[in-house]
Amino acid sequence: MTGAATVESVTLGAEARGLRLDRALALALPTLSRERLKALVSSGQVAAGERLLRDPAMKVKGGEALRITVPVPVAAEAVAQDISLTIIFEDEHLLVVDKPAGLVVHPAAGNLDGTLVNALLHHCAGRLSGIGGVARPGIVHRIDKDTSGLLVVAKTDPAHVGLSAQFARHSIVRRYLAVVAGTPVPPAGRIETHLARSAANRQKVAVVAAPAGKHAVTHYRNLTPLKVATLVECRLETGRTHQVRVHMAHIGHPLVGDPAYGRRLGQHAAILSELGFARQALHAETLGFEHPVHKQKLSFESPLPADIQELVSRLTL
Repeated sequence: MTGAATVESVTLGAEARGLRLDRALALALPTLSRERLKALVSSGQVAAGERLLRDPAMKVKGGEALRITVPVPVAAEAVAQDISLTIIFEDEHLLVVDKPAGLVVHPAAGNLDGTLVNALLHHCAGRLSGIGGVARPGIVHRIDKDTSGLLVVAKTDPAHVGLSAQFARHSIVRRYLAVVAGTPVPPAGRIETHLARSAANRQKVAVVAAPAGKHAVTHYRNLTPLKVATLVECRLETGRTHQVRVHMAHIGHPLVGDPAYGRRLGQHAAILSELGFARQALHAETLGFEHPVHKQKLSFESPLPADIQELVSRLTL
């Protein structure tokens, strides 16, 4: 292998027993896509001791200590790729996309292509706002790879500037649906903290004491009681990285299935395993804003995707 690289060391948990190697690695390293990990395995970059593991489909036993060598990518302009998109709204200035879980928003280390940006470049024939730079054209905001739902993309620079101003003013309406462990008390409330990268794990976000970090506010309300869980609506007043996931975990009710901030309750583990549900149960359901050029009020909704619907059905009392 040529060029610089980083080395990740992970020990697979007991919950990985019986899973494919690439899927088990995706649970242990949520910052890398499963396709990226599959390619790393196939190219001999994953080792157990001195033994290279080259079969992404091999079943793991759980407990394996693995070493993953990740080549450092060379910064490059994103390229257009013909990837299917669900577009809710589009005009000459912007479009609203319903992103599926598993799709990374823009190229970065570990996810050089196969992203929403690559798909947008193909769909828009390269006509996207350039304010985000060559790697993030049109991207005004993001949602996590394994979070599904709505986001708005700028096709022109005036749209990008106008939308960014609305995000800065916190005037964008963003509502998420989440399945959380337990039952939040009180049934509706306001969570206000400061958030920053975790000192213990730079891939995670943590609640920190003010004035450190960034101010973050989430409003929640319980919608439907479930088995040792609740379907909750979370409305963002601010939009920080991992905000809903960290805030709900902070009040003792992490998202069901969340590999970074959650915990596998015994009552949920069997259902999650049976459904193959390996992501945080979080969906960006509502997105509302003022058109940055035409000034009309726009509002969009996305129904719960099939995997969360199935999870809710199985957890229904």
